[in-house]
Amino acid sequence: MTPRFLAALLSSSAFALVARAILTFIFWGAGLDKLFNFGSALELFSFFGVEPAGFFVPLAIVVLLGGSALVIANRMAWLGFGMLAVFTALTIPIAHPFWTMEGQQRLFEFHVVVEHISLIGGLMVGAILCWRLERERLGR
Repeated sequence: MTPRFLAALLSSSAFALVARAILTFIFWGAGLDKLFNFGSALELFSFFGVEPAGFFVPLAIVVLLGGSALVIANRMAWLGFGMLAVFTALTIPIAHPFWTMEGQQRLFEFHVVVEHISLIGGLMVGAILCWRLERERLGR
């Protein structure tokens, strides 16, 4: 039922690589930003009460870049997806606690949280599919 050109595109390893890079862009982009603007990242983490920032910023960089690399390289991608999903979930109570806010700020942060939850769902699907494909490849 799938048109031939779409089947060819979906079967392409190059397309899969580009898709994984695009999906993780928000994470590796943030990781590179924190890496190259380390002082600003320290200030941001301190602002949100994530202390000691000198410990958590490098940890965040490792999670963001490492998780993205696992997904993009399609090596233990399920683990990379999991790392990125947990990181995203942790940002909700730390940086987007809409339940403590009022008015327009509350509504804005609520929508950010809804987007985060949807992204987490997509990461979960990615983890499931990559884990299944890895098991098939290994004959388990």
